Amino acid sequence: MDLFRKKDIGALRSMAQKSGLTRNLSAFDLVFLGIGSVIGTGIFVLTGIGAALYAGPGISLSFVLASIACAFAGLAYAEYASMVPVAGSAYAYTYASLGEFLAFIVGWNLILEYTVTCSTVAAGWSGNVPAIVITMFLCILLVRGTKETVMVNRILVFVKLAVIALFFILAVPNVDPMNWEPFLPYGAQGISAGAAIVFFAYIGFDAVATSAEEAKNPDRDLPIGILGSLGVCAVLYFFVALVLTGIVPYSDLNTPEPVAYALRVIGYPIGSAIVAVGAICGITTVLLVLLYGQARIFFALSRDGMIPAGICKIHKLYRTPYLVTIGGCILVSIIAGFAPIHLIAEMANIGTLSAFFIAGFGVLYL
Repeated sequence: MDLFRKKDIGALRSMAQKSGLTRNLSAFDLVFLGIGSVIGTGIFVLTGIGAALYAGPGISLSFVLASIACAFAGLAYAEYASMVPVAGSAYAYTYASLGEFLAFIVGWNLILEYTVTCSTVAAGWSGNVPAIVITMFLCILLVRGTKETVMVNRILVFVKLAVIALFFILAVPNVDPMNWEPFLPYGAQGISAGAAIVFFAYIGFDAVATSAEEAKNPDRDLPIGILGSLGVCAVLYFFVALVLTGIVPYSDLNTPEPVAYALRVIGYPIGSAIVAVGAICGITTVLLVLLYGQARIFFALSRDGMIPAGICKIHKLYRTPYLVTIGGCILVSIIAGFAPIHLIAEMANIGTLSAFFIAGFGVLYL
């Protein structure tokens, strides 16, 4: 067996045309998928923890630094997506550029990334049993069809964007520049330390690349979806972090709900409650899109024989890879329901790190 045999790009494109998945996603849908997978835990939780423990008000610069790192990875993904518009994301890209052995490693690292990230988000959503319930509810939605999934995601994204807009309306008039002094209480190294913590918040844009075989015009729409969603999210993260640390002292933000907490402190309890609802919507969309991406990675691995091909079946009515979707959701629900959240959170970045590194190297190689 040739461990470094590659898949021809033309053959991959031809295979994508015969996959059986329905092409019904526009560039607009892909941007919203990206926003759905990125805006969630990062903006509603990590902003406060990063400010209080690592970077102070400089956490806004940490988000900028993390977004720059992700932007380079996003450019590599966009380049690949226009050349190799198939499900599988970095796994398929590596197969086309660097060969089967590295593709196998990247594929399973991506499965690790999606599984533990989904489990972390699900556990953070509500705790043990409710985490299982929400995961299986989203499983039903994902099996029902991509169109229905995208519609629910679009609604929830609109809700959380509206909530972020409400936060700005209530908070900006209450910004006190004195809260930004000192701006870097942990020194310049605090910016990089904060960036390492909030990097987790950006990695969901990878899920856009997994939708290649369901995009109407993948050569054009995938780069728009990847870079467009990343750009929107980077701007929102920067300004939310800046305003948040401007309305309350950064040292008070070590709380699981820093945005809602800050609004209560400045006298907006109703606004705080609305933001809390928006946070639930935000975390739900992250879980929804990551579960979607996980199923597409499994689908690509199964189709290539990396795992049994029989589980790659497309549902006759809904035109979705229902077996891998159900299996992945069951796995996530078990981990989320019974494993300690700190343990699964510690594993979340390794799959992303290897995928980004090999994807970047593969683009240079091509």
